[in-house]
Amino acid sequence: MNLTLLAQRFESLFNHQPEATYFSPGRINLIGEHIDYNGGFVFPCAITIGTYGLISKRSDQLFRIYSTNFDSLGIIEFSLECLEYQSSHNWGNYLKGVIKFLKERFPEISHGFNLVIEGNIPNGSGLSSSASLEILTAKICNDLYYLNLTPIDMALIGKRVENEYIGVNSGIMDQFAIALGKKNTALLLDCATQDYQYIPFELNGYSLIIMNTNKRRELADSKYNERCEECATALKELQTTYPISSLCELKVEDLENAKTLISNPIGFKRVRHAVTEQSRVILATHALRNQDLVQLGQLLNASHSSLKDDYEVSGKELDTLVESAWKQSGVLGARMTGAGFGGCAIALVKDAYIDSFISEVGTEYKGVIGYDASFYIASIGDGPIKLA
Repeated sequence: MNLTLLAQRFESLFNHQPEATYFSPGRINLIGEHIDYNGGFVFPCAITIGTYGLISKRSDQLFRIYSTNFDSLGIIEFSLECLEYQSSHNWGNYLKGVIKFLKERFPEISHGFNLVIEGNIPNGSGLSSSASLEILTAKICNDLYYLNLTPIDMALIGKRVENEYIGVNSGIMDQFAIALGKKNTALLLDCATQDYQYIPFELNGYSLIIMNTNKRRELADSKYNERCEECATALKELQTTYPISSLCELKVEDLENAKTLISNPIGFKRVRHAVTEQSRVILATHALRNQDLVQLGQLLNASHSSLKDDYEVSGKELDTLVESAWKQSGVLGARMTGAGFGGCAIALVKDAYIDSFISEVGTEYKGVIGYDASFYIASIGDGPIKLA
């Protein structure tokens, strides 16, 4: 990221220099997919690609925001007096939602700001560019308006924006992983209680490779909400017998009996994924603590198979990447990460094989899908920060 060029862009747009520079990471989820909204454990970490923001304070109530990633939209402008969702404001709605909910909580917020952002998270990749922007906005507002927000406050505001403002029934994982990110650690998060702990993430000669299908996925327009509804329906049926408040409270040994309670076979498949994925998350934390990367890789593989067959959220592009990765030398495991329906997968690859891995998987993917995948080596980084 060339922050000097970004500062020059800011100056050309607003005729003065920026006053501060911020960064908010993206995230990957090691394992624990589609169970954040089912009350399960997830195991994400913040990564060192994300969203940069340069700001200056305004004396009036206007916000003037611009993204180099959406250059054709130009400057988006809105006021503290009108913070409602507006489709023409596109990416700006994520930022507006944060400001709207902060203004409701802190009515003393009385002025706006100028903002230029640039993200190096591929848009629609499933690496949480929207949550990155939400937490970036919360961090900027926290500093600018002296709000004394905790990282958890920021995460909860971001989730509220997704659910109530944007209209996506997502869980808490993305915002928590970003707001509470810590270098070289993964975050074991109980989505039912919001309790969390940091687990050291030492790969010892291996790296996590992010494989981007370059097929965009839009959560609000996908079958994501449909999966949430299927799980909610199955939960109600299970609650006739089991005293549970979420699917992930069900035990693996209860699955066979639970099958008789769920009227729709598809609903049972969704439940089976949630319950077994919960078990895989716990085993993955033990594997990392024991530095057993072989077991971690096996759990990644099993997670992908469950997401493909029981939860049905992968698709041809993700399956092609993952199944190609499984065949390569030096690979311990691979799985899709994020909501699916496109987006990204991750692979645990021995460092000595990274170049051949990228070459072989990239060639096979293009041969099957017809266009290129993109590859990134993921470094595990900190949460949102003021850089200057």
